[in-house]
Amino acid sequence: MGNLGAVYAMWKREMIRFTRSKSRIIGSIGMPFFFLAIVGSGLGGAFSMPGMEGGYMEFIAPGMVAMTVLFGSIFSGVTVIMDRQFGFLKETLVAPVSRLSIVAGRALGGATTATLQGLLMVAIAALLGVPLEIAGLPLAMAFMFFSATAFVFLGIAIASLMEDMHGFQLVMNLLVMPMFFLSGAIFPLESAPEIVRYIGYVDPMTYSVEALRTLLTGQAGMPLAVCAGVLAALLAAFGLTASYLFGRIEG
Repeated sequence: MGNLGAVYAMWKREMIRFTRSKSRIIGSIGMPFFFLAIVGSGLGGAFSMPGMEGGYMEFIAPGMVAMTVLFGSIFSGVTVIMDRQFGFLKETLVAPVSRLSIVAGRALGGATTATLQGLLMVAIAALLGVPLEIAGLPLAMAFMFFSATAFVFLGIAIASLMEDMHGFQLVMNLLVMPMFFLSGAIFPLESAPEIVRYIGYVDPMTYSVEALRTLLTGQAGMPLAVCAGVLAALLAAFGLTASYLFGRIEG
């Protein structure tokens, strides 16, 4: 098996694991659905801030899609720890292929499943009556896959340093929740205090949220070129870090 074969095999394995885990699909969209259906509809009339055009549900819908993608991608890194505990990782590492191809296959598989979950959240938002621009959906899918790949790399990098699954989940929760709340997903960064706004601009998820908001609702915040550039830099940085740390795992 060559390196391309290894990439495909790892991608296919992630896809099979995803289709067999119905609880994973439900869990990944549970919290975003709650925010959109309950918080969005219940508190919509109470929110009116600069940078928020249209209704509140329309404003937070792209953020909920980005949240679904983030959860689905970054937590896929736990498969590294699961494979280490059950012995599959050792068999993978001794295969005559580069470790970079293994990391790439895992990342592409995790990004594909996270993008599918994001599309499911888009469909739910449409069913709930959120006006979405269908013309922007193809490019939005590209941004979902782009950002998902970066976040999968981040999850793999952190998982490569850990051996305890529960510890990984705690670290991820500690990382993911601030990323979500500071990304402008549930309130406009323009209306936030200055310190929160500056932290939000450092948050990787901010650029995914802003890109999806522009493409799905037409509420332009940051230019798409800026979002694409930042996500590209993050993809390269997280990819190199994940490849390096995964390569240091002893077979």
